[in-house]
Amino acid sequence: MDEQNKAVNTENEAVPGEEAKTEEELKEEQKREEEQEEEEEDQKKNIKKKEKSVKKYQFFILRLLIFLIILWVLLFKVVGLTRMPNDDMYPRVDAGDLVLFYRLDKDVRAQDLIVIEKRLPNVEGDKQLWICRVIAAPGDTVEVGENRVIVNGNALVESNIFYPTGPYEGYDMPYPITLGEDEYFVLADKRDGGVDSRVFGVVSKKEDFVGTVITIFRRNNL
Repeated sequence: MDEQNKAVNTENEAVPGEEAKTEEELKEEQKREEEQEEEEEDQKKNIKKKEKSVKKYQFFILRLLIFLIILWVLLFKVVGLTRMPNDDMYPRVDAGDLVLFYRLDKDVRAQDLIVIEKRLPNVEGDKQLWICRVIAAPGDTVEVGENRVIVNGNALVESNIFYPTGPYEGYDMPYPITLGEDEYFVLADKRDGGVDSRVFGVVSKKEDFVGTVITIFRRNNL
């Protein structure tokens, strides 16, 4: 009977080595779980960073598109920029200068510089771009004589013009001309050779007008 009790007691005794091994396994398992949690946290952080980068990129693209749309509207609907192709407006505008103009101007007045599109007489093809000075507005009567311009019966005094003004030979202009509701008479500042209403006739605001000059960027400063 004593021997049987000893055997049972022997079986119930804990084995020190086995207890130590189980604790190590628990520690390793806990460590693995902690490492796994850290890895999951890192993955979540990386995903958030990528999402944030994507949002930043999308926001940048959106802002760029908005900027390009605004720029397109400004340059093609509100203002425009062109290069002076010749010296017809010298010395006010020199050949090669950049001219900024406003497309939506409804109140064009005498002495304004305007950008127009006109086709030369007896010349086929697209209209050409010209920059001229408004001399007479709708309702005015204008006549170009020898070394003078007469508007509404009065000789025009132009302190900023340094070339003699006269009619061009070979162009049948029925002076005096009374301008209609939508018509303007324009001249180049370089009066002895500049292309203007003495060549292509009156300018229609509806058909020929492109814009009113805002400012000029000198070629030497570009």
